[in-house]
Amino acid sequence: MKQKQDRRTFLKGALTCAAASSTLIAAGCNNRKLEGGGEEMSARWNEYFKKNYRLMTPEEKEETVRRLEQLAKLDYDVDVNVETTPPKKNVLYGYAFNISRCEGYMDCVEACVKENNLDRKSKTQYVRIFEMENGQMDITTGNGKYFHEVPKEDHFYMGIQCFHCEQAPCVKACPTKATWKEPDGIVVVDYDWCIGCRYCMAACPYFGRRFNWHDPEVPKEEINENQHYLGNRMRKKGQMEKCTFCIQRTRNGKLPACADACPTGSRVFGNLLDPNSEIRFVLKNKKVFRMKEELGTDPKFWYFID
Repeated sequence: MKQKQDRRTFLKGALTCAAASSTLIAAGCNNRKLEGGGEEMSARWNEYFKKNYRLMTPEEKEETVRRLEQLAKLDYDVDVNVETTPPKKNVLYGYAFNISRCEGYMDCVEACVKENNLDRKSKTQYVRIFEMENGQMDITTGNGKYFHEVPKEDHFYMGIQCFHCEQAPCVKACPTKATWKEPDGIVVVDYDWCIGCRYCMAACPYFGRRFNWHDPEVPKEEINENQHYLGNRMRKKGQMEKCTFCIQRTRNGKLPACADACPTGSRVFGNLLDPNSEIRFVLKNKKVFRMKEELGTDPKFWYFID
């Protein structure tokens, strides 16, 4: 009887045979090259063949983080700290956005770009603010690229990002299981297992996914060195990415960068399982609604008015 081979065993066997007959000069994983020599070659090789994050043992996660920090030094000449901070018990994160307070300043967008090492060349944004005419609630009618003084008369503003759905369509659509929902409600991506098919992007009804058409560019002096494996570590060409509720911050007791930067107090973030949290107060006492709630995705992102 033939034994099943996992991804690592199969690829190692195939490429080892190829290497035996000729010199291995490059192998692709999201267009990355296995180049260099000695310790660098070993690090790139082992990084290419690592397991999906969910299948790693604590020891394998620790070794992976060590390699990522080493490769960040080689590729970007920066010393980064990559965490694997796990979900906290009895925590389920939720977000609420006050459309009666937001004035469209976009400080949240700028803070998100800096915090999450987003591509400056393509101006990638996880957070978008739409300028809406009074009386309109369909986000597709809004203006997401306004360049004028705000707030504009007879308009209001709606923020949109990944809504971290309880029944996330993107998770169901991913053929490689590269994206999933963590116990604290954060929908994450193992970038190295993403094959760039963009099925998740097509499945998301909230425009929450971003695709890297080229290697993201972040000036060396602007790279955020405090990173999380499932969050703001440097991504590559051909990989999907998205808002992670700033997992590198929130799992350490901080607010997401967008909420922390909001000058009008429009953004509320917290633990849905804590009856004394601000987010629970909003859900209980304010007029709240969710976008496209009829789809049954159960997003953990609400809109409300005072």
